[in-house]
Amino acid sequence: MDLTPELAAEAKRIAEYARGYGLDFYDTIFELLDFDEVNQVASYGGFPTRYPHWRFGMDYEQLSKGYAYGLSKIYELVINNDPCYAYLMKSNGLTDQKLVMAHVYAHCDFFKNNIWFSKTNRKMVDETANHATRIRRYVDRIGYEAVERFLDVCMSIDNLIDYHAPFIRRGDHDVEGLEEIGEGRVIVPKLKSKDYMDSYINPTEYLEQQKKEIEKKLQERKRKFPQEPIKDIVEFLIKYAPLEKWQRDVLAIIREEAYYFAPQGQTKIMNEGWATYWHSRMMTEKILTDGEVIDYADHHSGTLGTRPGVINPYKIGVELFRDIENRWNKGQFGKEYEECENMAEKSSWDRKLGLGRDKIFEVRRIYNDVTFIDTFLNADFCREHGLFAYSYNYKTGQYEISDRDFKVIKQKFLFSLTNFGQPIIMLHDANYRNRNELYLVHHTEGVDLRLDWAKATLEALFAIWQRPVNLETTIEGRLKVISFDGKSHVEKELAKDNRG
Repeated sequence: MDLTPELAAEAKRIAEYARGYGLDFYDTIFELLDFDEVNQVASYGGFPTRYPHWRFGMDYEQLSKGYAYGLSKIYELVINNDPCYAYLMKSNGLTDQKLVMAHVYAHCDFFKNNIWFSKTNRKMVDETANHATRIRRYVDRIGYEAVERFLDVCMSIDNLIDYHAPFIRRGDHDVEGLEEIGEGRVIVPKLKSKDYMDSYINPTEYLEQQKKEIEKKLQERKRKFPQEPIKDIVEFLIKYAPLEKWQRDVLAIIREEAYYFAPQGQTKIMNEGWATYWHSRMMTEKILTDGEVIDYADHHSGTLGTRPGVINPYKIGVELFRDIENRWNKGQFGKEYEECENMAEKSSWDRKLGLGRDKIFEVRRIYNDVTFIDTFLNADFCREHGLFAYSYNYKTGQYEISDRDFKVIKQKFLFSLTNFGQPIIMLHDANYRNRNELYLVHHTEGVDLRLDWAKATLEALFAIWQRPVNLETTIEGRLKVISFDGKSHVEKELAKDNRG
């Protein structure tokens, strides 16, 4: 449903304010929906059309019950697209609608200008509709149950991709210095020397030894597949798994959509912080009337509310952007400031540089959540905002402060953001034990495996690869391999010098 004349006028006015602050966004189309329609679109990930799957229905039921019981309410929903699409709920009051519009324009600016969104498909609304059509055709031809079962498998491994792959150009992974010519003959690289010194610089015994080493490495390279560990396991399966044509296409659809949504997970804190920062500025400086201040303050404070053990991306993001702006305005950065040991002088430090606005736009352009937190979260910020490391106390049944040390807090924060807080799994061998078995390795980066999830993932991979799957991980300090052969799971301890 199109906007009412009043809301359309407000959307135009707020867009002008946003551009006046320097925000740059694609054309934004607002649609007015009732709560049921908003929940439906939200269950589809923000898109009006998706392929049929029970998970979307489950998400819809959860959102609908949350709204009906007063537990949750969707205020804004916006899609990274060109043009951007955003949805307003009919039942919201005018103050809320204006707040959402200001918030949406800032999101659209972030989508357009943040580098981590630069590789995304800007026509994804059309693309998801095409995906839905293709999968529905497979349902008509193959049958709903078969397609749904395969979708279950694909969606359970859609996180086994390389989130940085769109920005990496990979070449051939040849063994450096090895060259093979004809019939398996090899050329041994020599050190440069004069003719009369060649026998001393490149002795025959040394060249023969090098030749044997090169031949050995060439044989290993031919036998090993893939040549180097692969993080985008889904892409590997699309290329090499024994799938039917329709299955390969479905898996490719899931992978494409996973890469589209990836930047949203990589920039959740920044994106919400940026949008909150600008809706706050626009509402308080330009948009609000006197009679709307109380309603706005009530809803804005609810957005920024926090509770122990839970990271509120709106709160952390907006406060960090404000802190960055304040520090760069006052010159509270750089070697001179960092090396100042006079706390009184440091607390009143103000060089009146006025660089804050330019700095936050620069941050918005090139950072993601991990680099954002790693670069700008400091001890002063943690103390000011009462950030602590929490852990769950099973005796009291409550979250309690486990550490106040800044380094521990930052480390835990970064671990929770790296790879979306999910275990890093890489494919090391697709011909393990020369049996076409998969050998995966869990690279421990502070995130332990949940064994029930790990075993379910092995089952999903087996369903696609149709050969046994093995996963190396560390359990309670011991190196182990968990295997699934299609019938049962086997767990065995592995010596460190006997890794796959």
